[in-house]
Amino acid sequence: MNGTDFWNDNEHANAVVKEVRDLKDKIEDYDSASECAEEVSILLEIYDDDPSEENEAELQSGWDAFRKAFETFRLSTMLSGEYDSNNAILSIHPGAGGTESQDWADMLLRMYTRYGERNRYKVTMLDYLEGDVAGIKSVTLLFEGKHAYGYLKAEKGVHRLVRISPFNAAGKRQTSFASVDVLPEIHEASTIEIDPKDLRVDTYRSSGAGGQHINKTDSAVRITHLPTGIVVACQNERSQIQNRAKAMEILTSKLLELMHREHKEKLSDLQGDFGQIAWGNQIRSYVFHPYTLVNDHRTGYKTGDIKAVMDGEITDFIFEYLKQNIGEDN
Repeated sequence: MNGTDFWNDNEHANAVVKEVRDLKDKIEDYDSASECAEEVSILLEIYDDDPSEENEAELQSGWDAFRKAFETFRLSTMLSGEYDSNNAILSIHPGAGGTESQDWADMLLRMYTRYGERNRYKVTMLDYLEGDVAGIKSVTLLFEGKHAYGYLKAEKGVHRLVRISPFNAAGKRQTSFASVDVLPEIHEASTIEIDPKDLRVDTYRSSGAGGQHINKTDSAVRITHLPTGIVVACQNERSQIQNRAKAMEILTSKLLELMHREHKEKLSDLQGDFGQIAWGNQIRSYVFHPYTLVNDHRTGYKTGDIKAVMDGEITDFIFEYLKQNIGEDN
């Protein structure tokens, strides 16, 4: 067997393993929803015999659990893209507006971190650049777990905030923007060839939130892909070698995304639907004043419970997006 045959066989085997894993995940989601349905049936019988407040509360709790399990199963059936089962790399960048936009980016960081916690994803901060006064200039997160990319790809785009700014002494209403980019984590570096001569590698001292390895060694790595101008960075790992390896994974994912959009002529098209981080390009608006409303402009789905959304309750937005875009993002 020559090298090409071995590689093709290996790729085929990996594809089969991935398909089996995806099917197993869907079966587990179905079994979980079925168990919750049986539990609700039992609780309903108990409530019919004794309609007490305690039994009513247990029935409501069981029903809520069933709805969540069923929703998870329905969502999983919509995820059939090549990378939907992969981990997700999510980056947040503030738009123009200085401190106000940087604070908005920080609010989105908290929202997505809470979303990850609610859905039992392992969330790792790969890169973090603190804002000048408050908030952040940029952040990159890795979400590890079942169908992380399949779900979070719905969040790619410009997010708009309307509120009374705490940084404005006049107390005026202000609009801010931040962009969210989402890529699948690609481990198979050989899926795309990267010439080392096309790379500029810079090292610097970590500056992540929380004090991890800050200002101790030049372990953080920034890689620039010269032909495209794509820049990636990682500072979470303990060594420069580990940070470089993770940064190369991110670069591979970005280049693969660019290849999938090769019919586009400009590199800016890699930014998907959002283009400029400004008015008219937003996928979703978050209004805190003069009323509370979160409105997804792509699907028309909206809710007035902005507190829950900012606390990570964004599954309904993702669900509506997936329903309307089955097969279009893969």
